Amino acid sequence: MANKRLYVGNLPFDATDQAVRTAFEAFGTVHEVSLVTDRETGRPRGFGFVEMDADAASAAIQGLNDKEFGGRNITVNEARERNSRGGGGRRY
Repeated sequence: MANKRLYVGNLPFDATDQAVRTAFEAFGTVHEVSLVTDRETGRPRGFGFVEMDADAASAAIQGLNDKEFGGRNITVNEARERNSRGGGGRRY
């Protein structure tokens, strides 16, 4: 069965990988949790990604999107692949 990667947004800044994992495990097996931190300060940026089995991911979206987590209503949806961004600036 294929895994799905979910985007989780509006997380409280004190959210931990374990707390997010526990919330999502209510819907099925969690393969990976990665919360994004600022490169320079190391502080949480308030979002992350969870990888789950496809069926569990769909259930988690239904069960957790716009629900309260740590005092905030979180956003949960299927992660989109990031477009490769150019470095900006002009190239001559």
